[in-house]
Amino acid sequence: MKTLTADRRMIKIAMEAPYLERDEEHALAEAWRNDNDQEARNKIAMSHMRLVISMAAKFRSFGLPMGDLVQEGHIGLLEAAARFEPSREVRFSTYATWWIRASMQDYVLRNWSIVRGGTSSAQKALFFNLRRLRARLAQGDRQLTSQAVHEEIAAAIGVSLADVQTMDARLSGNDASLQAPIGGGDPDAGARLDFLASEAPLPDEQVSDLIDGERARRWLHVALGELSEREMKIIRARRLSEDGATLEELGVALGISKERVRQIETRALEKLRAALTARAPALTAALH
Repeated sequence: MKTLTADRRMIKIAMEAPYLERDEEHALAEAWRNDNDQEARNKIAMSHMRLVISMAAKFRSFGLPMGDLVQEGHIGLLEAAARFEPSREVRFSTYATWWIRASMQDYVLRNWSIVRGGTSSAQKALFFNLRRLRARLAQGDRQLTSQAVHEEIAAAIGVSLADVQTMDARLSGNDASLQAPIGGGDPDAGARLDFLASEAPLPDEQVSDLIDGERARRWLHVALGELSEREMKIIRARRLSEDGATLEELGVALGISKERVRQIETRALEKLRAALTARAPALTAALH
């Protein structure tokens, strides 16, 4: 009830704000641009709040609070007022419309669904125009199938057919919480989350992987002990480091040619294979 009263009060204030004549609007814009007159900027913005409310009404079909839409539009309006160039001889309402619409569209995309969508300009155009285009095609004389409707919308907006079908499915249904109980609201019936198959390994597989990993690390440590100091340095830099040093870099560091580094690396890998083969043949595949 308080929210409804606040919305009405905001609309009332906006509707009572006086219109600005072109010369007065230009003078206020000049005062803001040249003298940083905050009061002039606020006066321009307040006189166009009815534009914000009018545009917010067009986005109400997305089921978001009117007050929130107006507030987001007001942010866009202030941004327009801050960026407005009076020297371009364009009415402020024409310029501000773009900023107000962009601010509201961004708010709708962020809050309409828990699933983020419409990240590209084509996707945003699809999101905000799909229902309108579908309704217009339905009013025609032709009897179009859903596939044909989707194809015409895809061609009109410039997106793929799959994008249109996916977006239409999203707009046709509501978000469903995985925590919501099923079976008529009975808490003992479980939630949707309980019936999702986990892709994680089974507990016995996790334990087995852990044991095998520890054993492999222990065997590898023993095998590395058979390498010389220079071989160890090359293997660590080339095979056991995330960055992976180049042959040329190691050659400069060791004072030898990169071809000599490659030969030492090959010999060291052969030593490791020989040491590991008897213990764990499967590990040697990782060294190839």
